[in-house]
Amino acid sequence: MLEYLTIGTIVNVHGVRGEVKVIPETDDPNRFKKLKKVILVSGGARKEVQVRGVKISNKFVILKLEGIDDRDTANLLRGTELEIERKDAVRLPEGSYFIGDLIGCTVVEEDGNVLGKVNDVIPGAGCDVYDVYDENGKNIMIPALADVILKVDVEACVITVRLLPGLKEVYL
Repeated sequence: MLEYLTIGTIVNVHGVRGEVKVIPETDDPNRFKKLKKVILVSGGARKEVQVRGVKISNKFVILKLEGIDDRDTANLLRGTELEIERKDAVRLPEGSYFIGDLIGCTVVEEDGNVLGKVNDVIPGAGCDVYDVYDENGKNIMIPALADVILKVDVEACVITVRLLPGLKEVYL
């Protein structure tokens, strides 16, 4: 499991007082309102900063970070990822997982046949979809439905699935 979780990316500045515009990587941007600190990650460097203010604006989150007091300094943060320590993350309900914990997991059928590794999780209206690639680069899109995803073990990094009729024949 990941020690740090990515929660968003700074994409622009907001105003002239050093606020930054963030695209959140969460289904509930209001979670940002509970943050006391974030970790700025850019070019392999990490820096912890205190959060001094949070506003929700449409699909963006506007953050005021300690030490970022003008537009020029804020502009230097474009493209910077925001992380939090796992201990500061919200508790997820049973059967829910952080996307970062699923990326890289090995996906196996219930008979032990290895399908590949999760490359991405694509959010959907009805359900998320796991984009899984095998060692030959062939991919299969697996819907994250209760009938399909039988077990998720993030500590072992293994997801056990039962493919729906027809899906196996199409992709494999």
